[in-house]
Amino acid sequence: MTTSTHLIRTRRFLPLFVTQLLGAFNDNLFKNAMVLYVVYSVYNSEAQEAKFSAIASAVFIIPFFALSGLSGQLADMRDKARIIRIVKFCEILIMLVGGAGLVLAWQGQAVTTLAIPLMLLALFAMGIHSTFFGPIKYAILPQHLKSEEVLAGTGLVEAGTYIAILAGTILAGWIDVEWAALCVVVTAVLGYLTGCKVPPAPPVVAAEAIDLHIFRSSIALVRNTMEDRRVYLAIMAISFFWAIGAVLFVQFPPLAKNVLAASKEVASLFLVIFSVGVAIGSISINALLKGTVSARYSPVSVIGMAMCIALFHLVCQAWGANDQGELMDVGGFLRQPLAIPLLLTLLGIAVSGGMFVVPLYAFLTTFVDKSQTARTIAANNIVNSGAMVVGSVLAVCLSAIGVAVVDQLLFVAALCLVSAWLGRKLFLAEAAAA
Repeated sequence: MTTSTHLIRTRRFLPLFVTQLLGAFNDNLFKNAMVLYVVYSVYNSEAQEAKFSAIASAVFIIPFFALSGLSGQLADMRDKARIIRIVKFCEILIMLVGGAGLVLAWQGQAVTTLAIPLMLLALFAMGIHSTFFGPIKYAILPQHLKSEEVLAGTGLVEAGTYIAILAGTILAGWIDVEWAALCVVVTAVLGYLTGCKVPPAPPVVAAEAIDLHIFRSSIALVRNTMEDRRVYLAIMAISFFWAIGAVLFVQFPPLAKNVLAASKEVASLFLVIFSVGVAIGSISINALLKGTVSARYSPVSVIGMAMCIALFHLVCQAWGANDQGELMDVGGFLRQPLAIPLLLTLLGIAVSGGMFVVPLYAFLTTFVDKSQTARTIAANNIVNSGAMVVGSVLAVCLSAIGVAVVDQLLFVAALCLVSAWLGRKLFLAEAAAA
């Protein structure tokens, strides 16, 4: 059975699915509420706005780079369901701090000296939270699902993640920061309650000593994981994908404001379209592959992504200047003659991206022993986070040397070609091992 709808009705999948969905929603509601507030209410410079957006992305990503080795060991050596409960309780405390920062921003009190630092601190802590939860949400699937259900389960998790990103992004763009502060705390509480319903997932190997030296354990983890050529190629392809995603997400808010003269609601709409597209791609690739885990369509998918990014660049370049001097709301934006082509190219970027990355995540969880799945995902997160930090830094550097945000899109398209090459090599390695 290739359809994934039956999994939603099972306790072995539903609580985990809802828990990760609420976590992704909360991450994006909080992060986007913060970034959109700062970009539209504090700074008035494209370079400063792009810099802050990149800093926020880097702050969230750094814990993945530093702590994924430890999180992977814990997830493979301890009960995954118990770790979920601990992590989700910590999310409540983190969001109380982040919510305080949002409330101070709303009141206009100590915005740059206290509110923004509090929000960045909470974002950093949420990065730690996601570092420990991330390996579990994929590694637990082969333990709770049948082998023929893993691709469908991975697709649902990925689609659910981007639907949650969609909901969090919409809310961040449309509600005031004081309501965002309330929502993030309530969502954290709900996430803890659903996390308590995840069935036990004890380790499948005898517990071993945990190496608490975070750098040594991370280096050893990546080195050991990369010994398998297919796993190495899958991780590298995913990492280039997330480097691309990091640059795009850094660019969206300043691009919407300064190139398209659009309001924060339009910037939010961009992220919404992107999230919907990845969810569509995640489900579509499962139907194409009929439940079989394979990188067969990955190269053509990411080439399609590069073409859509190039078209998106051309549409942005052709976008006329705003003579009114005011930022357009969603209605005004949609009345522009190039609005629909712009959104369609953005949707194409996201759909092809989802089709590219989902089989690669399923590949990582099914082509290694179940005792190693969490550590494999953790190693993937380390390399991914490094790639995302590099992508964010490159975006800042390009802005610093005067490269316009719209022209940076061509750099992103070029990165897609590297991902296509890696995807092709992975498929050839997969065919050779068959």
